[in-house]
Amino acid sequence: MEAFKTNLVVDARGLACPMPIVRTKKAMNALNPGGVVEVQATDKGSKADIEAWSKGSGHQYLGTIEEEGILKHYIRKASVSEEKSESKFPHVISNEDLVIKLENEADMVVLDVREPAEFAFGHIPQAVSIPFADLEVRLSEIDQSKTIYVVCRTGNRSDMAAQILSANGFSNVVNVVPGMTQWTGETDGVK
Repeated sequence: MEAFKTNLVVDARGLACPMPIVRTKKAMNALNPGGVVEVQATDKGSKADIEAWSKGSGHQYLGTIEEEGILKHYIRKASVSEEKSESKFPHVISNEDLVIKLENEADMVVLDVREPAEFAFGHIPQAVSIPFADLEVRLSEIDQSKTIYVVCRTGNRSDMAAQILSANGFSNVVNVVPGMTQWTGETDGVK
């Protein structure tokens, strides 16, 4: 493939969510509108994360190229008129409150939007695994009549997933923060 010019390269190799996006946001502030950033990452979930973040912020996600195990994401910075302010999903619950809900509420779904490997090594019992990258094509697998508690590693992917669910007609959606990095409740998975 022919190389093309970028204005800035961000090294997010070896970092997990949310760090590739955190570094990308910081880099975008240093770019002029129309500038292109290359974000190098090894986290497989970063493709869906960066694509969704770009779309939600008004920046143009150009694409991703994988070379020797490194994902190179390309994003064009939006002009002032194209840029959108980031919004956070308004309905949130703490990890501790979710533990209580799990003990007392039957009519609910815990939707885990992490990558399959993350899910395999520890997840909330009875959680449904639908990786963030697959969410929009698998919406029909989620029972809209129940309250959906969306969880990820830190609350960032689950925030974006909750926004997607809400935009697609799901009315009872709650983002779980801070997510699995600080989960102290019961877990299933490979020990």
